[in-house]
Amino acid sequence: MRILYILFFFLTTFFSFSQDKGNQASSASLVKTPEQRAKELAQKAPITSYKIISIQRDTIILDTTLSIKKEYDYNYLKKDMFGTMPFPNEGQTYTTLNFGLNKFSPFPEFGFKAKHKNYLEVEDIKYYSVATPLTELYFKTVMEQGQSIDALITLNTAKNLNFSIAFRGLRSIGKYINQLSSNGNFRFTASYFTLNKRYAFNFHYTGQDLLNGENGGLTQPEYFEDNDPLYTNRPRLQVYLTDAKSFLKGKRFFIDQTFRINAKDNKNNLYITNQLNYENKFFEFNQVTLKSTIGTLGATFNRFGFAFTNANINDQTLYNRFYNKLGAVYENKTLGKFLFFIENFIYKYSNGPEKTIGSSFIPSQIQAVVNTVGGQYDYRKNNIHGTVIVSNSVSTQPLRNLDANLTYTINPKNNISFQYQNISKLPNNNYILTQSSYNNYNWYHSFKNEKINNLTVNAITQWGNASLQLTNLDDHLYFQDTINQANLQLVTPHQYSRTINYFSFKLAREFKYKKWALDNTFLFQQVSQKDTILNVPKLTLRNTIYFSDYVFKRAMFLQTGITINYYSKYYADDYNPILGEFFVQKEKQIGNFPMLDFFVNARVKQTRIYLKAEHFNSAMMTGNKFYSAPSLPYHDFLVRFGLVWNFFQ
Repeated sequence: MRILYILFFFLTTFFSFSQDKGNQASSASLVKTPEQRAKELAQKAPITSYKIISIQRDTIILDTTLSIKKEYDYNYLKKDMFGTMPFPNEGQTYTTLNFGLNKFSPFPEFGFKAKHKNYLEVEDIKYYSVATPLTELYFKTVMEQGQSIDALITLNTAKNLNFSIAFRGLRSIGKYINQLSSNGNFRFTASYFTLNKRYAFNFHYTGQDLLNGENGGLTQPEYFEDNDPLYTNRPRLQVYLTDAKSFLKGKRFFIDQTFRINAKDNKNNLYITNQLNYENKFFEFNQVTLKSTIGTLGATFNRFGFAFTNANINDQTLYNRFYNKLGAVYENKTLGKFLFFIENFIYKYSNGPEKTIGSSFIPSQIQAVVNTVGGQYDYRKNNIHGTVIVSNSVSTQPLRNLDANLTYTINPKNNISFQYQNISKLPNNNYILTQSSYNNYNWYHSFKNEKINNLTVNAITQWGNASLQLTNLDDHLYFQDTINQANLQLVTPHQYSRTINYFSFKLAREFKYKKWALDNTFLFQQVSQKDTILNVPKLTLRNTIYFSDYVFKRAMFLQTGITINYYSKYYADDYNPILGEFFVQKEKQIGNFPMLDFFVNARVKQTRIYLKAEHFNSAMMTGNKFYSAPSLPYHDFLVRFGLVWNFFQ
C-alpha cells in the first residue's frame, strides 16, 4: 500500500504540472489584454461537460453549489448517512438504524460486514468525462490527532478516453483508549469508447486497507452515564481491550465492456457484453494482551472466553474470488434490449489449518464454483424505464435471483419507481466456517439458503419524497450471544426457522419561507416476528432549520442552521471485533436522545467551507445516555471544520 501512496502523490504532482504548463506557455505577460480575457471566457467549458458516471451508466453533472444536501454529504463516506449511527471515532463502523439500507445479493460474500462500511465496493466507484482536467480536494478535521482527506484528479486525454486517480486517507486516535482509525482507499479508473460507439469499457483498480483499534467497549458504563467530572477526560474510562486491533485489506481489478457486432448503429443491433471482477481480501484480528479487568482490584478474565494461548492472538482469514459474466444482447429500438448471460463465480475462503475441537472437525478452507444462467430485459422509451433480471444456478450450490425495476417519469419534477426482488441467497462464508485462537469462535456449519422477498416503492415529487418497503425474510442468518454472561461475548451464528416481516415508510419534505428553510426526514419501521431477531428503532428523525443568503456583495453564499437527529429506544445490535460483525443482544436498549449539530457553511467560487459544532447538546445533559452501540458511547461535543475545493484547468 505504501507503493500506491507514493505512486498517487507522484501522479498528483505530475498532473498538477500538466495543468499549469498550458497556462505558462500561453501567457507571455502577467497582464492580459481585454481580448485575451474575452477569448478565455468564451473557451471556458460549461459545467454540463463535467460528467460523473456510475457502473449502470447513469450520468449526473458535477455540482459545485452549496445546499443542505451537500451538508448531509459532507462526511468521511461522502454520502447522506441518514439511517445510520456512527461510532465515536471517525473511520470506525456504523450501527444501521434503517434496515432498508441493506443490499441483497444471491452470491456468498466474504462476511465481516461491519468492517466493510468504509470499504468501496464496485457500485461505489465512479467514472468521469470532463472537458478539462478536474481536481477535487476534500479535507475535514477528526476527533483527535489526525485528519481526513480525499483527493481526486481526472482528465480526458481525448474525447473518448478518460483517466482518474484518487486517494482517501484517514487517521484519528479518537477520544477513548485504543480507538485508532488508520484507513486508506486508493482507486484508479479508465473509461474508453470508440468514436463510432461500437466498443466501450470501464476499468478500475482499488487498493484498500482499514485498520481500527478495538477496545471492546466500557467495562463500567455507569461512570460515563453518571457524568462524573473525574471521567470527562474520556481516556480515564476503562475498556475491555487495550491493545486489540482489526485489519481489513483488499485489492480489486474490475472491467465492464461492450462490443457491438454490427458495424453501424441500426434499429436492430447485436452486442457482446462482458464483466470481470477479480478481488482478494484479508482480515486479521490481533490481540497481544488477553486478560481484561474491571476496576483496579477486579479479577482478570478473557472477554471472549477460553483461549488456546495466553497472549498474542493473531487470527487471519484469506478470501479470493473471480467473477465472470458473459452476455449476448439483441437490441430493437422499439422493443428494447434482450440480454442472455452466463455467470461464473469462483471463490476460496481460508483461515488456518484444519483442526478438531471436541467432536467437531473444523476444515482449513471452503471453496466452490457457482455457475448461473439468466436473462435480462431492458425497456427505455419516453417516460418509462423498466428492467427485469432473472437468473438461476446450474451448479451444485443452488441460488435464485429475480429483480424487476420500473420507473415512470411524469415530468422533470415528479417520478415514481417500483422494485421487486425474490432471492435465494447462499450464506456468507463466515457463517459457515470460522477459526480463532478463542475456543468459542470455531465452527463449521451447513445452513440453508436465505430467502428474501423485497418490494420497494419510491416517489420523488415537487412536494416531497416518499418511499415504502415491504420485506419478507425466511431462514434468516444472524449472529447472537446466547450465553448472556456478564462481561463476556460468546457470539455464534444462528438461522431463524420462522418468518420475519419488515415494513418501513420514509417521508422527506422541505418547507421554505424567504431565506429560511425547514428540512424534515421521517422514517417509521415495524417488524413482525415471533422472537426478537431483527431489531430496528420504530422512529428515526432528522430536522434541519437553516438560513441561506449571499454576503459580501454576493462574493460568498452563506448557509447556517441547526440539525436535530433522533431515534427511538430499541435493543440495538452490539459489535464483535473478532468477527467484524454486529450481533443480536437483548440486554440493553439505546436511543431516545436527541443529537444537535450547529453548522455554518459558505461557498466562494468553487470552494465550499464547512464549520460544525457536533453534538453540542451533550454538555447540557444531566446524564450521558448517548450510545453508538450498547457497549460503545457516541462522542461528546466537538467542533470540526473543513472544505471541498474544485479546480478546473
